[in-house]
Amino acid sequence: MTETLLSAAANPAALSPLALAFVGDAVFDLLVRGDLLSRANQPVNALHRQATKRVCAAAQAAAAAALLPLLTGEETAVFKRGRNAHPGGIPKNATAADYHYATGLECLFGWLYLQGRLDRIRQLFDAIPQEEGQADG
Repeated sequence: MTETLLSAAANPAALSPLALAFVGDAVFDLLVRGDLLSRANQPVNALHRQATKRVCAAAQAAAAAALLPLLTGEETAVFKRGRNAHPGGIPKNATAADYHYATGLECLFGWLYLQGRLDRIRQLFDAIPQEEGQADG
């Protein structure tokens, strides 16, 4: 049995890259929130500000660029499927390139999550460089 929070199994191979990114967005957000909580007990508004800085398209694109050399061939293929997907639109506060890279990262995290590969998710998340003073808000 795979390790997820789902009550029913979902086959990641049968899902579109945008569906995988939909799940991966939530996984990445939960990891960021957990990381922030583990650093210090802070007011919720400070935590929210810090989280939004780390889950925005630009920050996720930078994370993806840092992780690419660490990915297996299969993981790289999944990332590229997400990066090359055609979303309905790009938020006005993001560049197209950043948004596509962020979608690739989310697709990868969703794919790994649905496979129950939580250890690999943690390994990749821990490899993302953190900016100095990021937890200070």
